[in-house]
Parts: sequence; structure tokens; C-alpha cells
Amino acid sequence: MNLETKNSKERLALFGGTFDPPHLGHLHIAEEARAQCSLGRVIFVPCRISPHKKEIASASAEHRCEMLRLCLEDKPWAEISRLELDRPEPSYSWQTAAHFAAEFPDADLCWILGQDQWAVLDSWARPEILRKLLTFIVFPRDGDRPEPRTGYRSEILANTHPASATEIRRALAAGAHEDSLLHPAVDAYITEHGLYQSPES
Repeated sequence: MNLETKNSKERLALFGGTFDPPHLGHLHIAEEARAQCSLGRVIFVPCRISPHKKEIASASAEHRCEMLRLCLEDKPWAEISRLELDRPEPSYSWQTAAHFAAEFPDADLCWILGQDQWAVLDSWARPEILRKLLTFIVFPRDGDRPEPRTGYRSEILANTHPASATEIRRALAAGAHEDSLLHPAVDAYITEHGLYQSPES
């Protein structure tokens, strides 16, 4: 799923996250965003994992990208970018937005994010660039409906999905099987490679 520069007027969205692991909630959110916001494409942008997120076993960038590929291989509207994985640290969202705005200058560029990040968007680096380049597609969490923010273009999704990558990792580390929240190919990959196992398991 290589990215190609296209001179179209399509609407495309960036969907960032650790995807550790990618789960059916991610797919549901992307599909809802496509349907509700008339997206032509969704570009999944896995990021590096912050050190403070390593209290539970995590997967490498290579494993996460391969699981994403397995999740999305039957989704012609989805692509994967390694931009944030391969870029030298520190890596900022405004740089990602600027990169894709230059790559697809004729596209209407959106960014999919959760209500928790939407609430703290002003604390992100260079929010003025994000405001200029992006329309934010916000998905709810915990049943609350996100509110619009002054100065930002936004569209609020009507629903979300209860799956949590953190809870999936915890369950897998404890020896539980989370196949109901995972794409079958991702579930098989996790088992094959022994991912998310605690040291004692």
C-alpha cells in the first residue's frame, strides 16, 4: 500500500496512533469516518511508542505495521505510512500534517482523533498550523459527545467502539484470548509471534 501523489480533489484523513495492536475498534472508527465524512481514503500513521506507555508489553514498529497491513489488506480505501516511525525524533503532528498537505495539495485533509486528544489539542506543538491545515474528525469516548472548539474545523462522529488497545494488551499478558476485538489475521499473528506476553507467561 504505497502512497501515490494524486492531483484529485478527494477528501482524505490521517489516522495516527500506536496501533499496539490494531483492533476492530480502529477499523470501525475509520469506516464510520469514511461513511459520515465522505472520505476517499484513510491513511493510517503509526507512531513511535512513548517510554511512559511501556508499563505493558508492546510490539515493535515492524510487528505493528505488519498487523496493520493484515487488518487493512482487504480495504482498498486504506493506506499505511511509516512517516512518523522513520522520521528522526522528536516527531510532531504538525510536521505530519505539513508533509501530507504538501504531498496532496489538492486534497481536503482531515485528522481522526479521540475525544481525549481533542480536549487537549491546544497543548500540541504548533496548533496554529494544525488549525490551518486540518479538519478534525473526532470520535466520542465513554458515551460523551465532544464539543466543537473555537478556531478549529471539526466534525463529530455519531458513535465509536469500546475496544481499547491497552486493555487488549493487558488481557493478552494475562493469558486471555481477545479474538472478539481483533481481526482474525491479527489474532493469528499475535499468537504466532507470541506478542504481548508477560515475562512470567
